[in-house]
Amino acid sequence: MAELKVGDIAPDFTGQTEKGESLTLKELKGQSVILYFYPKDNTSGCTLEAKSLRDGKQELAQRGYRIIGVSPDSERSHQNFCAKHELNFTLLADTDHSICEAYGVWAEKSMYGRKYWGVKRTTFIINEEGIITHIFDKVKTADHYRQIINELDKE
Repeated sequence: MAELKVGDIAPDFTGQTEKGESLTLKELKGQSVILYFYPKDNTSGCTLEAKSLRDGKQELAQRGYRIIGVSPDSERSHQNFCAKHELNFTLLADTDHSICEAYGVWAEKSMYGRKYWGVKRTTFIINEEGIITHIFDKVKTADHYRQIINELDKE
């Protein structure tokens, strides 16, 4: 798939939440969404990012945004991640990578000279009409909520 850009229509998706419920982007029409992709539950960077968004959820919600996190982890892994870190937003289990692939974040990565496929940490902000308004591909994990707020305040 071609790389998504600001102004593109966000690809629809269907995913299972940490509660085992089905969720589609189409169902969220009329809501602004912060859709963030992260590699793995309970790893240091992903935990910092999730906690930052958790701590900023109230301010983001006041601005009309719903937070949804996506990773290849299972529903059960997401349940444990939410419970352990008191996460107060939805996580989607993308075990077949279909959502990641639709958003162009399932990519070949390299660590210690070893190549593998994984999630490229990226956040998309999607408006009420389903249009991508912002893309963060250089995520500051420990302060991601503030990074988003700072970008929104520029408008």
